[in-house]
Amino acid sequence: MRLHKNPNLKWLTLLITLMVVLAIPSYFWMKRDNKARAERSRSLLSPVIMVPGSSATTERFNDLIDQLNKTTMNQHSVLKVTVSREAKLSYSGSIGKNDLEPIIIIGFANNKDGYANIKKQAYWLDIAFDSLMQNYKFNNFKAFGHSNGGLIWTYWLEHYYAQYASDTKMKRLMTLGTPYNFTESNIKNRTQMLADFIKKRSALPKNLKVYSLSGGKSYESDGIVPETSVAAGKFIFQNQVKSYTAMTVTGEKADHSDLPQNKQVIQAIREYLLRKPDRPVKPGKQLKPRRKDRNT
Repeated sequence: MRLHKNPNLKWLTLLITLMVVLAIPSYFWMKRDNKARAERSRSLLSPVIMVPGSSATTERFNDLIDQLNKTTMNQHSVLKVTVSREAKLSYSGSIGKNDLEPIIIIGFANNKDGYANIKKQAYWLDIAFDSLMQNYKFNNFKAFGHSNGGLIWTYWLEHYYAQYASDTKMKRLMTLGTPYNFTESNIKNRTQMLADFIKKRSALPKNLKVYSLSGGKSYESDGIVPETSVAAGKFIFQNQVKSYTAMTVTGEKADHSDLPQNKQVIQAIREYLLRKPDRPVKPGKQLKPRRKDRNT
């Protein structure tokens, strides 16, 4: 007697085989992902990630870092990452083996000004940040942005940060001479960029501490960016993040291009972004708080 094969059994066998084939790579992917998460949760690494402004490269903060390293026994190693127009990453420098608070600088081959370009740079920042997360597995970091670098960080926070929030926390953000309303000195005339930042501000992390520093070359600007443009940051961060503190630095090197080398700025970075140094440092001039808002 001839036996007839059951076609349903054939398809069931194929389906089970396909499920097994798909499950094997998924299993190993989950295993690697869980291992990475475990490594990240145990990590003591807490880098300071810096982004320069328009027309500046990863060399922009060389003097700033030299001054920081002169005043603490814990030397900060430096890793520099440049993102090409094609979103390719190139590296120079390295993170020291025993350095738990290295400085990472992310710059862009296309470092031009303008809102459209800031959006592109935020996208490139995200590509570099994702690579750093995969390679170094830190669970928290601090951010610093000079001039447009602060705008790039702000756009990144509102559009990209959420995907990392469960794995890593931005603890603090310090912006320096950041023109939140570009060169517009009248706050009633809001640029499209400022309006967009305000519209998306609910996406900002609630536990973030923000420090906004402006240069006081004159009573109205740092020579390039109007003080009212820097102060417009309060409409973005105030009542959205854990705390928002605005300060004005004065004296020598208080103009826009020299702000990263200003002694008061160095002091603010040391005090608000970095861990406390192992030995006392010579204090700079007293910072002048302009406004301080804390929300618990």
